[in-house]
Amino acid sequence: MKKITTHITVAALLFLLSTGCNHSGKSMFTTDNQIKFDTLLIEKKHFLRNDTSNPFCELNVEFIYPIESSKVDLKRLQQLFIRTTLGRNYDTFTPEEAINQYANNFVKNYETDAKIFDEDLIDLENHPNLIPQSMDEIHEEELQSNGFYSYHETLTNKVHFNQSNLLSFQVNQSNNKGGSAVYGSYNNYVINLKTADLLSENDIFTPGYDVALQQLFANNLLQQNGVKSISDLEDLGYFGIQEIMPNRNFLIDNEGITYTFNKGEYSAYPLSAPVIFIPFNDLKMLLKKNTIVSKLAGL
Repeated sequence: MKKITTHITVAALLFLLSTGCNHSGKSMFTTDNQIKFDTLLIEKKHFLRNDTSNPFCELNVEFIYPIESSKVDLKRLQQLFIRTTLGRNYDTFTPEEAINQYANNFVKNYETDAKIFDEDLIDLENHPNLIPQSMDEIHEEELQSNGFYSYHETLTNKVHFNQSNLLSFQVNQSNNKGGSAVYGSYNNYVINLKTADLLSENDIFTPGYDVALQQLFANNLLQQNGVKSISDLEDLGYFGIQEIMPNRNFLIDNEGITYTFNKGEYSAYPLSAPVIFIPFNDLKMLLKKNTIVSKLAGL
């Protein structure tokens, strides 16, 4: 599998984005859905004003996408992967074009943000009375540092399950836009290959599923953390567990359904994103009959 690492100027960027995104070796996990995948890798580092002593933005993308499909329209399948990983603005492009456009816009947005931030900083220096009273020396030093200007983003996706006319995959994104805080998210998707559409909770569950899942979520978190009460969970940094609801952020495999609740949804940000697996045995009464999922569950 090949990689291309680029340390680029603005002029070189435009050329690289049109020609330099590499096509790596195929990852042929096909199973019974008869889908083949490939991976696009891109690593870019761009310095402000093309000066390596300046702050920079850095982007790392590992994009898995289908290249062959005998069961569903390949263009539709690629569109879903592009839309869920890179965004709706890119789903009319080919995978190669989409990832190049994404990288191009990442650099453009960084240049724009850095220019605005630089102008605001100059205003503060020229008008010290505008500096907030609450700003201490540490924050002032951070504002002056190259690190505060530098952007870092990592974007990856991976296939979780690829059988029985279901294709589950997860998109993981983390970014840092200056300072020490790093923000991340996990977004899960399931494609029904019979319809070429994303699967929703209403496609899977009977009415009233949200209340039933609420109790399963709470019980699972209690067990995971080895505590006996919601109050104990709150002491660990969880919140709102009594109102926890399905968030459409799920994966499916032949064992059950896995929900991911991202940091900040029902837990303090320093905690890991809660991942809750519910086996099909616990969901039998909630699954709609004669659906692609109920058949997978053996109902």
